[in-house]
Amino acid sequence: MAREVTHEARGPAKLDESDMGDDDMIYVCQCGLSGTKPLCDGSHNATADEEDGVRYKYETDDPESERREIDEIVYVDE
Repeated sequence: MAREVTHEARGPAKLDESDMGDDDMIYVCQCGLSGTKPLCDGSHNATADEEDGVRYKYETDDPESERREIDEIVYVDE
């Protein structure tokens, strides 16, 4: 499975000890749906039933919003 996610950040996020969870680990979002990017907030649970080989778009990049399959991602020159 693949996911189209809109990113608006223009630079890195610095992580430190305050980002650690109760288990002294820092979890970085890889699904693109977290509301606390770059940290994971568990939003990846919404992707559990995505099928391999299918590309998805979550409306407004929100895991609670409508998910639809998309054929391709088309980039437009800005």
